[in-house]
Amino acid sequence: MSSRRRQRVTVAASLAAVVFMIGLVAASVPLYDLFCRVTGYGGTTRVAAAPEGVNGRPIIVRFDASLAKGMPWRFTPEQRQISTHLGEQTLAIYSATNLSDQPVIGTATFNVTPAKAGRYFNKVQCFCFTEQRLEPGQSVDMPVSFFVDPALADDESTAEITTITLSYTFFPISHRRDRS
Repeated sequence: MSSRRRQRVTVAASLAAVVFMIGLVAASVPLYDLFCRVTGYGGTTRVAAAPEGVNGRPIIVRFDASLAKGMPWRFTPEQRQISTHLGEQTLAIYSATNLSDQPVIGTATFNVTPAKAGRYFNKVQCFCFTEQRLEPGQSVDMPVSFFVDPALADDESTAEITTITLSYTFFPISHRRDRS
């Protein structure tokens, strides 16, 4: 094989590797999200229609809110914690306010701790993964309807869990000044 041909093969292989890596980067977030939703990995909750039954066992659900760097909002849970029962559908409210002088679009991701409780935490309605556009100074309340599956009580590995924390982080999607 000639030296020139070897160079072309090396360049082509290198370019193919770069394109492949860029493709993996672009697909990694949606694929990871899908993986977490299916498996409950990392405390990812499941979406459900409604609870199947209430168990008398009480559970405390704490709420946490944070903002990614560069997100010019105030984002807080309206309640720090709620005492509920396994299987009982419960409603919590988060509030967001755009503190900037321009429209901002954001989206939230969530997590549940301890991670092994994630498979039992079911959201009926949630604002996560939905774009939220707030005008300058605008505030909005965002409900989260959820229940903790009564099967949590039957799992030996979760027997000690009496408190679950639901955490949301808002990330900016767009932060621009409208040019009207």
